Amino acid sequence: MLKKILLGFGALVLLLGGAAAVLVGPRNLIGMLRYDQRREGRLVVGDVAPDVALAAIDGGPDVQLASLMRGKPLVLVFGSLT
Repeated sequence: MLKKILLGFGALVLLLGGAAAVLVGPRNLIGMLRYDQRREGRLVVGDVAPDVALAAIDGGPDVQLASLMRGKPLVLVFGSLT
Protein backbone atom coordinates (compact mmCIF):
# COMPACT_ATOMS: atom_id res chain seq x y z
CA MET A 1 0.00 0.00 0.00
CA LEU A 2 2.85 2.40 0.87
CA LYS A 3 4.52 1.68 -2.48
CA LYS A 4 1.34 2.66 -4.34
CA ILE A 5 1.07 5.91 -2.39
CA LEU A 6 4.71 6.81 -3.03
CA LEU A 7 4.39 5.88 -6.71
CA GLY A 8 1.27 8.03 -7.02
CA PHE A 9 2.99 10.93 -5.25
CA GLY A 10 6.03 10.64 -7.54
CA ALA A 11 3.79 10.60 -10.62
CA LEU A 12 1.96 13.68 -9.34
CA VAL A 13 5.25 15.54 -8.78
CA LEU A 14 6.42 14.66 -12.30
CA LEU A 15 3.10 15.73 -13.77
CA LEU A 16 3.15 19.08 -11.95
CA GLY A 17 6.78 19.67 -12.93
CA GLY A 18 5.99 18.93 -16.55
CA ALA A 19 2.99 21.25 -16.48
CA ALA A 20 5.10 24.05 -14.98
CA ALA A 21 7.78 23.53 -17.65
CA VAL A 22 5.16 23.71 -20.42
CA LEU A 23 3.44 26.80 -19.02
CA VAL A 24 6.57 28.78 -18.18
CA GLY A 25 8.87 27.29 -20.79
CA PRO A 26 11.77 25.00 -19.85
CA ARG A 27 14.44 27.60 -20.56
CA ASN A 28 12.64 30.25 -18.52
CA LEU A 29 12.02 27.82 -15.66
CA ILE A 30 15.71 26.92 -15.43
CA GLY A 31 16.64 30.60 -15.72
CA MET A 32 14.29 31.58 -12.90
CA LEU A 33 15.69 28.88 -10.64
CA ARG A 34 19.30 29.75 -11.47
CA TYR A 35 19.28 33.55 -11.62
CA ASP A 36 16.49 34.70 -9.32
CA GLN A 37 18.62 35.64 -6.32
CA ARG A 38 17.54 39.23 -5.78
CA ARG A 39 18.62 41.31 -2.82
CA GLU A 40 18.66 44.97 -1.84
CA GLY A 41 21.72 46.84 -3.09
CA ARG A 42 23.63 49.89 -1.83
CA LEU A 43 24.66 51.39 -5.18
CA VAL A 44 23.61 54.90 -6.15
CA VAL A 45 23.82 56.79 -9.42
CA GLY A 46 27.44 57.63 -10.25
CA ASP A 47 29.04 54.75 -8.32
CA VAL A 48 31.65 52.66 -10.08
CA ALA A 49 30.26 49.24 -10.94
CA PRO A 50 31.57 46.47 -8.70
CA ASP A 51 33.69 43.80 -10.34
CA VAL A 52 31.37 40.83 -10.58
CA ALA A 53 31.26 37.61 -12.55
CA LEU A 54 28.30 37.30 -14.90
CA ALA A 55 27.01 33.81 -15.62
CA ALA A 56 26.62 33.05 -19.31
CA ILE A 57 23.13 31.93 -20.28
CA ASP A 58 24.51 29.56 -22.92
CA GLY A 59 26.50 27.64 -20.29
CA GLY A 60 29.85 29.14 -21.21
CA PRO A 61 32.41 30.31 -18.68
CA ASP A 62 31.59 33.23 -16.37
CA VAL A 63 32.59 36.67 -17.64
CA GLN A 64 34.25 39.25 -15.38
CA LEU A 65 32.66 42.68 -15.72
CA ALA A 66 36.03 44.44 -15.48
CA SER A 67 37.33 42.49 -18.49
CA LEU A 68 34.53 43.95 -20.62
CA MET A 69 35.07 47.57 -19.58
CA ARG A 70 38.77 48.06 -20.46
CA GLY A 71 38.61 51.79 -19.62
CA LYS A 72 35.48 52.41 -21.70
CA PRO A 73 31.87 52.79 -20.58
CA LEU A 74 29.83 49.59 -20.47
CA VAL A 75 26.05 49.46 -20.64
CA LEU A 76 24.16 46.43 -19.41
CA VAL A 77 20.58 46.17 -20.65
CA PHE A 78 18.24 43.86 -18.79
CA GLY A 79 15.03 43.49 -20.74
CA SER A 80 13.59 43.19 -24.20
CA LEU A 81 14.88 45.25 -27.08
CA THR A 82 11.95 44.44 -29.36
